[in-house]
Amino acid sequence: MTEPVDSLASLRAFVASADTRSFKLAGQGLGVSSSAVGKAVARLEAQLSVSLFHRTTRTISLTDAGGLFLVRARRMLDELHAGEAELATMSGSPRGRLRVSVPMTGGLLTSALEAFVADHPLVELDLDYSDRIVDVIDEGFDVVIRTGDTGDSRLLHKSLGRFRWTLVAAPAYLERRGQPETAQDLLAHVCLRQKFSNGRIGPWSLRSSPGIQLPVSLTASVIDPLLELCEAGVGIGCFPEFLVRDALAKGDLVTVLAGEVEQAGVLTMLWPASRYRAPNVRAFVDCLARFVSVASPAE
Repeated sequence: MTEPVDSLASLRAFVASADTRSFKLAGQGLGVSSSAVGKAVARLEAQLSVSLFHRTTRTISLTDAGGLFLVRARRMLDELHAGEAELATMSGSPRGRLRVSVPMTGGLLTSALEAFVADHPLVELDLDYSDRIVDVIDEGFDVVIRTGDTGDSRLLHKSLGRFRWTLVAAPAYLERRGQPETAQDLLAHVCLRQKFSNGRIGPWSLRSSPGIQLPVSLTASVIDPLLELCEAGVGIGCFPEFLVRDALAKGDLVTVLAGEVEQAGVLTMLWPASRYRAPNVRAFVDCLARFVSVASPAE
């Protein structure tokens, strides 16, 4: 029979290691050494009588058992965070860890995050920057900010505003390659496209040519590098208007085929219904609602 272990510390070490695929990075996030993380995971494996990770000299990866246990471990830590939030409700002061998944939005959220950190020093804000679709409940997020479907009945949501997409390019690119006059002209241009984690290429929905198969000249899994490449004159990109508003105003980018893109979206915050009363969640939601607006001036 194995000796009792500090299950909470071991669970945190395990989840952090699973998230980072590294004992070293997990230790940095937890404020302990990589050796301490490895030993905590080893003690947990001994207690469970199962291997949670495949280990090599350079990397670790979840075993099948580790993948199954990760879902449970997240839920256990999630319950702990919910309990901490309930206790915080008694004092009325936001405190404790707040895990938030945010998209790569070109600094759109910076001022809001700066204000939140300044106003709520007792909250440990843990940001996961990614454009992938996450499972808010199973992955243990307190708040997720995304565009797209909000149909999960387990989640509450608040809109940060509607927005449209637009085609843009750097003036230097258009001087070099010419200004497209029609959607068909895009077939001869460098098109910078987003590629999602499932392998799907983000569509450019064009009014005049709804079924056109545009070039996939360059892809990236997140949108920020595409915007940087577009500003550098590499090609034409399709972005939410709120991302390119400043660059258009400064002349770093210009609109291509104005009004051609018919895509629209909404930027939304989502959070588990069970955490509606948590002070840190409500404070974060209220802060972003005050500071973030994606609507264009015309809207």
